[in-house]
Amino acid sequence: MPAPRPRGAARRDALVDAAVTLVLEEGPAALTHRALAARAGLPLASTTYHFASLDEILAAVGERLAERWQAAVRDVLDDRAAIAAATTVELRADLLVRALLPSGGDDVVRAHYAHLVGVGRSRLGHEYAASRPVLDAEIGRLLEVLGVAGAGATLVLAVVDGGAVAALSEAREVRPTVAARLRELLGGVAHP
Repeated sequence: MPAPRPRGAARRDALVDAAVTLVLEEGPAALTHRALAARAGLPLASTTYHFASLDEILAAVGERLAERWQAAVRDVLDDRAAIAAATTVELRADLLVRALLPSGGDDVVRAHYAHLVGVGRSRLGHEYAASRPVLDAEIGRLLEVLGVAGAGATLVLAVVDGGAVAALSEAREVRPTVAARLRELLGGVAHP
């Protein structure tokens, strides 16, 4: 059993969790010290005690969300049975969909992309850009393990993003649409 965390670290974590929820639900503009304290159920002073500014809170939100995206890719990398079974383009595409789209239905995916588009002009967008090389490296590892490293992490993620946005804008199911675009891409990449 892990050792209990000091109260300060637990409060800071609670603030970051609340900030993530607030930003995902309402966008970065909704993040104020008051809104954050209310969402976390903590005194207003705790926001300024743990963070020097809203920009620092947004940086923590960006780090936490980037960690979640990287963890989703690592979860697929750690699923050795699924990796070993991915002997066809279809199965490889399905694993990439699992790794690169948020879990949940189309409403969750829609909210994810609405969030990404909305943060592009905020500090959070800069945080995402700064964490992108780490995400790309994780995706690259997954592509290498799947034997499709020639596709490139940036291209694969662009195909996922483009397929998801096309499906959402055309009222089609997201996962099958994205999987179909990935099959088209991976069909032209050499496999072991």
